[in-house]
Amino acid sequence: MIIFFAYFYTAIIFNPADVADNMRKYGGFVPGIRPGKKTAEYIDRTLSRLTLVGALYLSFIVILPTYLVQFFHVPFFFGGTGLLIVVGVAMDTMQQVESHLVMRHYESFIKKGRIKGRR
Repeated sequence: MIIFFAYFYTAIIFNPADVADNMRKYGGFVPGIRPGKKTAEYIDRTLSRLTLVGALYLSFIVILPTYLVQFFHVPFFFGGTGLLIVVGVAMDTMQQVESHLVMRHYESFIKKGRIKGRR
């Protein structure tokens, strides 16, 4: 079901023909692929492969806790959804910390670049 819904969601949200058309309108292209229909086919083929890998990864994350409990006798049960939430929150937190550090670095850079007496 995870694989089916991954493909279903991707088909609803992402339209390769529109992406290829927008790329052509704004002067973008895929090297070695002709703009238009060929680009849409290439994007669709690549998207199908990526969706399969992502769906298999999600399936693995969902099945992993069950195997840990059954075969390794982990004394507590944690679900795949909880694991995805924890990883997502950790990645978001790291991104926010990094953005604050970069902003702080730019503020000190701007302060050093100002001429004394002028603002």
